[in-house]
Amino acid sequence: QVQLVESGGGLVQAGGSLRLSCAASGRTFSSYAMGWFRQAPGKERELLAVISGNALSTYTANSVKGRFTISRDNAKNTVYLQMNTLKPEDAAVYSCAASARWSLAERDFGSWGQGTQVIVSS
Repeated sequence: QVQLVESGGGLVQAGGSLRLSCAASGRTFSSYAMGWFRQAPGKERELLAVISGNALSTYTANSVKGRFTISRDNAKNTVYLQMNTLKPEDAAVYSCAASARWSLAERDFGSWGQGTQVIVSS
């Protein structure tokens, strides 16, 4: 298990950018695939992006492709989500999660952060 803490959320105007960070504890961070998810009120949690432990493989959901980019710095035990051209519909609680193997299935992510709120004003 790894402990995760997100930061970087907040209020931004439509068209603006935010970079979310997810700091992980433990010395085995590079062995985990990391994912970013979001959940808006009344909606199901949505997978946004996944990055492999060595950062050689990434996946980005079509809904945010071209606007959101996942990256990681294993030396800092941190994964990032760069969000550009934000839209009001991007408002949600954003969470990072860790999986012991490459996966796009939410059930495979066993460790979760507490989430960070993103609000996009129009």
